Amino acid sequence: MSYLDNVKIVLVETSHTGNMGSAARAMKTMGLTNLCLVNPVIKPDSQSISLAAGASDIIKQAQIFSSLEEAVADCSLVIGTSARPRSLQWPNLTPKECGDKIIAEAACHAQVALVFGRERVGLTNDELQKCHFHVGIPANPDYSSLNLAMSVQVLSYEIRMSMLSTQNSSLKLDHQDVIEYPKDEDIERFYQHLEQTLLQTGFINPNHPGQIMGRLRRLFTRARIEQQELNILRGILTSVDKRQ
Repeated sequence: MSYLDNVKIVLVETSHTGNMGSAARAMKTMGLTNLCLVNPVIKPDSQSISLAAGASDIIKQAQIFSSLEEAVADCSLVIGTSARPRSLQWPNLTPKECGDKIIAEAACHAQVALVFGRERVGLTNDELQKCHFHVGIPANPDYSSLNLAMSVQVLSYEIRMSMLSTQNSSLKLDHQDVIEYPKDEDIERFYQHLEQTLLQTGFINPNHPGQIMGRLRRLFTRARIEQQELNILRGILTSVDKRQ
């Protein structure tokens, strides 16, 4: 089994089916096969098959989800693509760092996702806050127009280069030292539990919970909490709940 089998390419609300086909072609040239579509404006059609140019199998096997949360629920690493700085700073990666991190965790049998946003506006702030890291492609600032398939191609290339480097390395992974990270669905349950507890204690304003929760998401994302640490945090919240 290839490390690449654990990597998902997630396209959010793609509006042009041709872009799905072109992205599938970009993926297949780099050995990636898991395409996920979140709320596509139009489902894959003959145009997507045509532009896939030999990668129609990826289009036909693509999974369709109604939300980003569903698409990445089983992933312990989620990286979102972003072309511009946001008001709330987030851990950022270069394309090479992105490829290295994806392969490092995929090699440990973890499911990972690389998320691409809408053609015109990318990912929303809320969607980006669901990602552990952001990655941007340092294109020419005077002409940084990269379409969806181009972006998929560039980052898929970096993933493949990292995979080949890992395969050719004489260093072997010591699975005793592998860190277990929680899946996205478990992290989301923790955030829901945290918000509920902070509302009950009066720590956050029920009319504006997002202001604090956004910063807490960034804090825990930056810390990249492990599964055992998450279990401890959930236990702390439960003990606080019992006191209410």
